[in-house]
Amino acid sequence: MIYEKCRTILLQECELIQNALIIQDKIRLAVGQHEWTIFEDHLSAMNSIESKMQILENEREQLFTVFKVLLHERSFSENLDDKGRFYALVAMLPENERNDLTAIYRSLKLEALKLRITNDALYAYLSEIKSTLKDFFALAFPDRFGKVYTKDGNHYSNEMSSMVLNQSF
Repeated sequence: MIYEKCRTILLQECELIQNALIIQDKIRLAVGQHEWTIFEDHLSAMNSIESKMQILENEREQLFTVFKVLLHERSFSENLDDKGRFYALVAMLPENERNDLTAIYRSLKLEALKLRITNDALYAYLSEIKSTLKDFFALAFPDRFGKVYTKDGNHYSNEMSSMVLNQSF
């Protein structure tokens, strides 16, 4: 029973991460093509995947708790992290089930790593664009940058919404 439940949870998590990778690629394309409404739709889909993943993580934690109770081992959850508890669980299973679960778990970790790398690359890209635009506007409009204060002495935020830009340089 524990094997089947753990296998089901891990496979569902793998599927969610693979879906997240597909959506992450769509997010990258939407940013590159400046399609912001599509971008927001994809972010909503990512939020949905995140909430489903959290539910599965909670189920997996409950499974570890049940496993601890079945074995009556106090050290199972107190001294081990998630990875340690997983391997403690699969160590008690027959070899073919153990090999199956560890293969799925390694695949899950690999897919999660791919997602993290893709996400970091997109974040670095967006950060660089933001920095470039900020530097451009600081050079092009030095009077708009820096601190501006009202006659009451309060900091006045420079709004760029009223700026008109001549597009022919």
